[in-house]
Amino acid sequence: MSALTLTIVAFFVLGYVCIALESITKINKAAIALIMFVVCWSIFMISPETYLPGLEGSALYHAVSQMIENHLGETATTLFFLMGAMTIVEVVDQNGGFNFVRSLLLTSSKRRLLWRIAFLTFFMSAILDNLTTSIVMIMLLRKLVDDHDDRLIYASIVVIAANSGGAFSPIGDVTTIMLWNSEFITSQGLITEIFIPSLFSMVIPAFIMQYWFKGDLVTTGLASDSGGVELSERQRRAVFFVGVGGLMSVPLFHYFTHLPPFMGILLVLGLLWMVTELFYSSKRLKTKGSAKKRVTTLLSRIDMSTILFFLGILMAVNCLQEIGVLKMLGHVLDVVSGGNHYLVTSVIGVLSSIVDNVPLVAGCMGMYPLALSGDMAVDGIFWQLLAYCAGVGGSMLIIGSAAGVVVMGLEKITFGWYLKRITWVAFAGYLAGIGSYWVIRSFIFA
Repeated sequence: MSALTLTIVAFFVLGYVCIALESITKINKAAIALIMFVVCWSIFMISPETYLPGLEGSALYHAVSQMIENHLGETATTLFFLMGAMTIVEVVDQNGGFNFVRSLLLTSSKRRLLWRIAFLTFFMSAILDNLTTSIVMIMLLRKLVDDHDDRLIYASIVVIAANSGGAFSPIGDVTTIMLWNSEFITSQGLITEIFIPSLFSMVIPAFIMQYWFKGDLVTTGLASDSGGVELSERQRRAVFFVGVGGLMSVPLFHYFTHLPPFMGILLVLGLLWMVTELFYSSKRLKTKGSAKKRVTTLLSRIDMSTILFFLGILMAVNCLQEIGVLKMLGHVLDVVSGGNHYLVTSVIGVLSSIVDNVPLVAGCMGMYPLALSGDMAVDGIFWQLLAYCAGVGGSMLIIGSAAGVVVMGLEKITFGWYLKRITWVAFAGYLAGIGSYWVIRSFIFA
């Protein structure tokens, strides 16, 4: 490994530590992530010919610029998806679309609410995706739970359940979509063999966390919110079905049009925008308060610090990918493990909680060729475990998944709090899922 590569890795690790210590340094994680992004690529430019041999002069710098722009384009699709989903959920919430859903979840028992949130998140993330589901559930929790300390625990189970639910669905997580589209796994094989491990990875943490709650839940959000909604019951339901139903149809949009999912999100946002504008254009709803619930106003409430953090961290990880660090790490794991696929994928899952799971999975897909038979064949142990571990492993750290990053920004969860309270719980569920998969493959689908 060259000195230049070591410098980039060292700076990335330093930035990661600063993000982890945000509660101590009081420096916003988005600022650190943006600095990481720019400095890592600036160090790359000290000697770009190291990573792009055969090029020189203007051709070399043009190739680097093209490389960054390509990564930025890929990252932008995620950012636009995130911004669109956040806006849709905010519009539905502010216009009372979630009122009847909250009424179904409302209970006086803190423990019962934990289980309802866990299972609803788990199955929703398989239909939608873990990112969108996390946004929806956090918006619901803000109306259901007033106590912030309690809400942090509920938000944590949302992260765990969203990642677990996304792991057994071919459309539930970016990594499963990658593996499915590249035909390393099939939808039938993933659902039948990964569903039980994913369920274990959610149920075990929920079982442990339920004992952290004592007493009954005091909720005032639902009652206070209903009085501020100006739309009729029929209009609120229309807003809900256009918004949430549209989010659920995004995978179908992607499947039939082969266009990026963020375009489906923008289509749903446009339709929801049009519907709400038609509702508010009537004379009855032309009030001063209605302006606060229109899309033009709600767009200004997007949490841009979360968006910029996402931009910075993904682009910094892309730099690590270009210098070959992630692929090198995968090769080292393969050598050290002696080809034990359970061990390799388990470690990859742990690593996915530190760096983004997308380049990790992409690196594995490039390093390990698809075989005609055995563990590396379609729906083989390696690829199914990779889908599970890369998805569920991200729950072990709050910045280990897109769902965690969004929840971290929305609920202001610190890295240290999550590491101390939640990491070991998520790890217990992670190991339980791997153990159940071993039983399934050894005795049921042997």
